Amino acid sequence: MKAVIQRVDGAELSVDGNAVAKIGRGLAVYVGIEQSDTEADVIAMCGKICAMRIFSDDAGKMNLSVADVGGEILLISNFTLCADISHGNRPSFTGAMRPPAAASVMFDYCVNVMCDLMRERGGADKVKCGVFGADMRITQVNSGPVTIVYQKS
Repeated sequence: MKAVIQRVDGAELSVDGNAVAKIGRGLAVYVGIEQSDTEADVIAMCGKICAMRIFSDDAGKMNLSVADVGGEILLISNFTLCADISHGNRPSFTGAMRPPAAASVMFDYCVNVMCDLMRERGGADKVKCGVFGADMRITQVNSGPVTIVYQKS
């Protein structure tokens, strides 16, 4: 499981020219689900993302989580994070979870876990998501920039 987490002042996701999801201050999270990923991996990743202290406190130190600042999370499925470019120049996606239906179920589980974790932290309705497998357009305003790469160990 891999994720690219970007702190944003806002992000909007559209499919076929139609706005699907929009967030204000928070995190845009691109999620790549791999063949070996389990529900336990999803729980660990979501827990880390919710608790990550990458927002500034009053002293200007990155000491607050997305929930602490009342932020939102935009989850975006992105199988290209599973690309392997170690052999040649054309990416191989053999590490991405297959079939796509299984990956879709795992992404939906990720969304549900993230919603539950944010709800526990007072962030009900703070999680939005893209459309699995769709050709999405994402417009975002990065803050910092702060970009963190998560990879299960």
